[in-house]
Amino acid sequence: MPDGAFVGKTRYHLDLIFANLFFGANFSFYVSLTRNYLDFRQIFMLQVLSAALFFIPFALFTRGFRRIGWRDAGRIVPVSLLVVYGWMYLLLWGSSYTTPIDASVIATLGPAFTLIMDHLLHPHRYLPGRLVGVLAALIGAGILLFNEGFDLTRGSRAEGNLFVLLAVVAIAINTVLIKPQLERLGTLVVMGWYYIIGLAVTAPFFWKYIDHTAFLRLPLSAQAELAYILILGTVLPMYLLYRGTEKLTSVHTALYRYIQPLIAGLLAVTRGQAHFNAVNLTAAGFIFTGVILVVVGYRYGLNLRSDGRLPHYSASSRRRHSSGTGRLH
Repeated sequence: MPDGAFVGKTRYHLDLIFANLFFGANFSFYVSLTRNYLDFRQIFMLQVLSAALFFIPFALFTRGFRRIGWRDAGRIVPVSLLVVYGWMYLLLWGSSYTTPIDASVIATLGPAFTLIMDHLLHPHRYLPGRLVGVLAALIGAGILLFNEGFDLTRGSRAEGNLFVLLAVVAIAINTVLIKPQLERLGTLVVMGWYYIIGLAVTAPFFWKYIDHTAFLRLPLSAQAELAYILILGTVLPMYLLYRGTEKLTSVHTALYRYIQPLIAGLLAVTRGQAHFNAVNLTAAGFIFTGVILVVVGYRYGLNLRSDGRLPHYSASSRRRHSSGTGRLH
C-alpha cells in the first residue's frame, strides 16, 4: 500500500488496532468470570443486550436503515446468526474451558480462514506458497487441539480450543461475506440489523439465564470485568472492527488480529491464569508462519482493489508473464 494511501486511511487502521487491543483483553476476563462467577451463557445474553441497546437506536436514525433491499437482507440475516451464535456464543463457550493464551493463539488463525474464504468467493491467482501456509496454520491448530491425544472429551481444554476455532471460522466467513453490505449501507446500519436479529433469536432464553443472578452482589473486581466485556470488549471494538472493515481490505482486517495474543498472553501471565509452554509456543510458530505465507501469497500492493481482491489475471497478462515482459503482482 502506498504511503499516501496509508496516511489517508490512518483512522481506519487505528480502528482495527484498537479493536484488537480491546478484544485481546477479553480472553483473560472471559476465563476469570466463567471459572469463578458466571455461566458463559449469562455473559453471552448480556453481550447481545448491550450491543442491541447501543447499535439499534443509532441505526434507526441512520439514512438507509429502512431502505434495505431483499438482497441485502438475504445476506445480513445468516451473517447475523454467524456473528451472534457462530462467533460470540462459541467464543465464550470455548474460552470457559481453555486458557487465554490458547484461545488468543487460535484467534490468529483468522487471517488464514479469512483469506481462504475470500479465495473461494473471489478466486485469485493460485500460488503454491499459499498451500504451504494453510497447511502450517492447520498444523498449529492441530497441536493445540490434540497435544493430549485425539479424544475431545466434554469440558476438556481441547474441546474449548475446538469451539474457539469454530468461532474464528465463523467470524472469518462473516468478514468476507458482509463487506459489500458494509460498503453500501454503512457500519451502523449493518450493526443495527445484526442485533435486531440477535435480540430476536436470544430474547426467548434471556430470563432463563439472567433473572436468578444478583449481579450487584458480585465482587467489585468481577463487576469491573463484566463491564469491560460488555462495553470495551463488545460494543466499542465491534463498532471499530466493522468501521475499519468497511474502509479497508479483508487482508488488513485479518492481519491486525495478531495483536490479540500479545495482549491476552500478557494479561494471562500477569494474572497467573496461564503460562507460555512448548506446546502453545510451537503452535503459535506454525500458525504465525502459515498466515504470513498465506498473506505473502496474495502479494497485495498497488494493484489491490478496494474490496481486497486482486485484479483478474487475464490471458494477456499471463502471456506477458510467461514471456518475461511482465511480472506477477
